[in-house]
Amino acid sequence: MTFDDLTRDASPAFLDIINAARVVAATDVTALICGESGTGKELIARAMHAQSPRSEARFLSINCASLTEQLADSLVFGYRKGAFTGANKDQCGYVRAATGGTLFLDEIGELPIGSQAKLLRFLECGECLPLGEVQPILVDVRIIAATNRNLSNEVEGGRFRQDLLYRLNIVPLALPPLRERQEEIPTLLQRFVDEAAETHRLRAPTFSKPSLKLLRQYAWPGNVRELRNLAIRMTILFPGQRIEPSNLPLEIRLPSPERTDSEQRLRLPDEGLVMHQLEIDLIRQALARSGGNRSHAANLLGISRDTLLYRLKKYAIA
Repeated sequence: MTFDDLTRDASPAFLDIINAARVVAATDVTALICGESGTGKELIARAMHAQSPRSEARFLSINCASLTEQLADSLVFGYRKGAFTGANKDQCGYVRAATGGTLFLDEIGELPIGSQAKLLRFLECGECLPLGEVQPILVDVRIIAATNRNLSNEVEGGRFRQDLLYRLNIVPLALPPLRERQEEIPTLLQRFVDEAAETHRLRAPTFSKPSLKLLRQYAWPGNVRELRNLAIRMTILFPGQRIEPSNLPLEIRLPSPERTDSEQRLRLPDEGLVMHQLEIDLIRQALARSGGNRSHAANLLGISRDTLLYRLKKYAIA
């Protein structure tokens, strides 16, 4: 996966993030990728590794959501033989296995609190202390982390270390959800059905204009991952056929109550509008209603706090 693969027909919002990631990739700085599940956080991380000076070394990925504290310590940092029951031989752990390369820590917000101190130590000093080891080991690894959680809220709730957040959040990259990148849907859909057709040795289906209209109106709670799964399903069920609205899943064909209510409240003026100015106005309204509380304002707007911070910076809103 490269940045060129990601930028084809990308929306302006997504393109801004890709360009920032491309710049960061050439450095060795720690990066934190934020965004809802399915927005492509690991794809960005892999593209950053591919364009970094470490591209010839390994890219390793570990999902922190599946780790208990003991499992996190042993898998991430390794252990010596005899360190605990069942430790029959030395294990280097993900950090040392990725020496010279990149270690991607997915869902970092779910890393057990006890393991966060060890990760912070590694980020600050490059020192890795395997279980059962007396002396720390220096390791040269770049860390890229990702989360779908609001880590500021996790800090407030005592579930995430504030000092670790500061250390990870050197370069935050907030990926917009697919519902904010609707212009990308036709291109992404075509790419996914072509891939599915090649994988399963089938003819790729096509999509009628009414079908594409429904797909662009859908909220995509599962983001790009959900779109890819739909493309695979349509390719297998309707190979070489033209997909009409009746072929689409029920949740896409039927408007949600939220969308219907929104359509009743919001009307496009006859004279048209300036889209970015509308966005700025809504952000300012949300900030005013929340008394300047950015987390509350983000909730009012239906976006993550990181996405709001990105918009504030983009539009220079104080």
